[in-house]
Amino acid sequence: MWIWSGSDLKLRLTLRVAAVSTLCFAAISGYFLIDSDRAARARIAAVADVAARTLELQQSKIQWLNNPRAEFPDLDSIAATVMTPGLCLAFRSHSGEISQRFCGGAQTDTAAPPLAFAALYRRLFDPGREAVRPVVSRGNAIGEAVAWVDPAVPTAEAWHDAGRLMAVFMIALPLLCALVYAALSRALRPTLLIRDGLERIAAGDLATRLPPFDLAELSAIGDVFNQLAERLAAALSDRNALTQKLILVQDEERRHLARELHDEFGQSLAAIRALAASARQTAAQDCPALLAECDGIARTATDMMETLRGALFRLRPPDVDELGLAASLEGLIAGWNGRSRGQPRFEIAISGSFERLASSVSANLYRIVQEALTNAAKHAGATRVMLRLQMHEAAPSGDSEITLAIDDDGRPGDPQGTPQGDLPQFKSGMGLLGMRERVAALGGRLSFEAGQPNGSALRVIVPVIANREAAPVERAA
Repeated sequence: MWIWSGSDLKLRLTLRVAAVSTLCFAAISGYFLIDSDRAARARIAAVADVAARTLELQQSKIQWLNNPRAEFPDLDSIAATVMTPGLCLAFRSHSGEISQRFCGGAQTDTAAPPLAFAALYRRLFDPGREAVRPVVSRGNAIGEAVAWVDPAVPTAEAWHDAGRLMAVFMIALPLLCALVYAALSRALRPTLLIRDGLERIAAGDLATRLPPFDLAELSAIGDVFNQLAERLAAALSDRNALTQKLILVQDEERRHLARELHDEFGQSLAAIRALAASARQTAAQDCPALLAECDGIARTATDMMETLRGALFRLRPPDVDELGLAASLEGLIAGWNGRSRGQPRFEIAISGSFERLASSVSANLYRIVQEALTNAAKHAGATRVMLRLQMHEAAPSGDSEITLAIDDDGRPGDPQGTPQGDLPQFKSGMGLLGMRERVAALGGRLSFEAGQPNGSALRVIVPVIANREAAPVERAA
């Protein structure tokens, strides 16, 4: 049985039903033809038997009356009772000579069969074969009664019967296929719900559930689907909780590192600057040639202090809980513009209110923006970066969402198979990996698109209040 890759299941099953029906029709037609040929041979054999017994009676009558002039064989009386269209009846002597023969005419209203069918039928059934019965008189065979049929007659009848069967088949097969296709369409209609549920699961809607189905097999699939969705939702929830803990540990480690740098390294740099200033005063009195070296040490210490201050700002940004997300981001943009000396230029546009935003959401969004700006400025070499932050207020039946968009004109990263959807995979870049983990911990979606030839666009959508309740798929009408 042939199989078409990607073909519709209903069509495939309907074609198989049609193929099986065709084979059954061919078998039934063959059975009818064989049975018809067997019946025709039985009739011819019966005619030959009647003819032989009648001729024996005629011969006995001649002998009993002792009338050698009586006509023998006399097939007229036999032919009048048994003759049918195409039937031939004859008496053959021992020498093989036909003494008398009668043949019925063929029907003229039957259409002649095609030559190919006639040749095949004659090859399979040999319709002109003779039925021979010996004629015995006083214990001795005096000849043979022979009966046969003109091959054209049974061939034409077989073609006529086959044509009627073919007409019935040509009408019944399309009706059968239509009924089978309709029944399969109705039976497989729940598969559309299953596919829709799988697509929603793939899109991240883990609250999707399938309703019960009438068919036991589909109900079993629906039960497994619902169990899988529940386990997947639980696993994702555990993963998000673990990710949040890891992010908290990471932030705590950053704060600890910032304190260590500020308390140890910062004080050491301050001491170096103080010592350089003291050495300069001494050199000004005792050794003016060392003034340049003292000034160089002071400038180096000052530059290191500036670098340390920037690192501390990135490791331990201003308290988002106190300043708010909007003010913190505006300060971040201002700091980047101040350090960039005109290149690159950073812009920010904020719409909506963020005062009541949870501290974890604010902190994670701030870190995401911070990492994205660092990637755009330092790694992509962007000359213009645009940050847009928007709060979409909740609709009567929906949830609030925060949309974060960052567009730049820098060199695109090295994405490998980056899809146009959520959570792309990157060949490298722990910063993007960290952003992805933070977005996943918030239950949001992240997408990254690289422009041609330059530029990139980062999109983050985070729900403010996620609705975790199950949302069953509606049953199709």
